[in-house]
Amino acid sequence: MGEEEAKGGPVIPESVLKKQKRNEEWTLAKKQEVEAKKKKNAENRKLIYSRAKQYAKQYEEQQKELTQLKREAKLKGGFYVDPEAKLLFIILSMLCTKTRKILQLLRLRQIFNEVFLKVNKSTMNMLHRVEPYVTYGHPNWKVEQAENCLDPQLYCGTGFGEVWDYLHGRSYS
Repeated sequence: MGEEEAKGGPVIPESVLKKQKRNEEWTLAKKQEVEAKKKKNAENRKLIYSRAKQYAKQYEEQQKELTQLKREAKLKGGFYVDPEAKLLFIILSMLCTKTRKILQLLRLRQIFNEVFLKVNKSTMNMLHRVEPYVTYGHPNWKVEQAENCLDPQLYCGTGFGEVWDYLHGRSYS
C-alpha cells in the first residue's frame, strides 16, 4: 500500500485510460451513426408509403376511367378494347439449345429465372420464337395490391417501387 493508494485510490495505467476514452468516443460515434440511420430510414419509409398511396389512388382512378369507357362503348353499341400493357413478366420453364441465344438476350439463363421487360416489337418477336419454352403475361396490379396491402417495406424490399417508377416515367439517375 503505497503513497498513490493513500492519496486517491489505486493507480490506473495511462494506456488503460486512453483505451477507455477511445472506447467512449467510439460508442458515442456509433450511437450518433445509428440515430442518423434511423432518422434517414424513417424518412425513406414515409416517402415510400406516400408513393404507394399515390400509386394506389392512381390505379383506382384508372379503374374508374376504364369502367366509364366500357359503359360509354356499350351505350353506343360498340366494344371497348383495353390498351396494351407496358410491362411483361417472363419465367423460363424449359431449356432448349436452339433458342439459347434468344433466351440469353431476354436475360433468361437458368430454368425458373424471372424478368420484367418493356413491351416492344422486338421483344414480342423474340417471345413468339421461344413461346414453347417460357411462360409470360402482364402483371396484375389488383392481385399485387391485395397481397401486399400497401406495406412500404414489401414494396421497397422486393423492388416494386423501381418497377412502379419505371411505369410512371420516373428516373433517379
